[in-house]
Amino acid sequence: MMAANDIHAMEALFVPGGDNHRAYRNALGSFTTGVTVVTATTADGPIGMTVNSFASVSLDPPLVLWSPAKSSSRYSAFTGARHFAIHVLGADQDHLSAAFTRGGSGFDGVEVCFNDEEVPVLPGTLARFECVQQALHDAGDHTLVIGRVLRVAHRQGEPLCFSGGRFGRFAV
Repeated sequence: MMAANDIHAMEALFVPGGDNHRAYRNALGSFTTGVTVVTATTADGPIGMTVNSFASVSLDPPLVLWSPAKSSSRYSAFTGARHFAIHVLGADQDHLSAAFTRGGSGFDGVEVCFNDEEVPVLPGTLARFECVQQALHDAGDHTLVIGRVLRVAHRQGEPLCFSGGRFGRFAV
């Protein structure tokens, strides 16, 4: 068994705050996540955003969540959307991730269809969860958007991963 002093010698222990914002982000970045694109429709047309804050909440009823930043220029469009779709990207779909980041090209040159609720859907992603907004919960500088899943599309494939500020693949 290792003594507490030995453990602390191998790690940087800190209280997250304004003076160590980067160190906190780096620690969070050590958790590998999948990459998604969330889409919705606004009065001005379709909108999309690359997101890695996606999680399953419940199997019965089928609920998922994602969390847009309140500082995002697309925040009010997404929190105000009654319906949305979450697309889980495959390892070969980093171009879709780039298209929907800040400054990306969005739907330009991207194949898109519209579901029964007029939400833009990106065909061929690893999985797609078509949702109706169930609840919004304040979560600091983000909002948790809970969606009840209406429909799911799924195919086999390798996921696109994000870790340490980089995109990549899962290695076995």
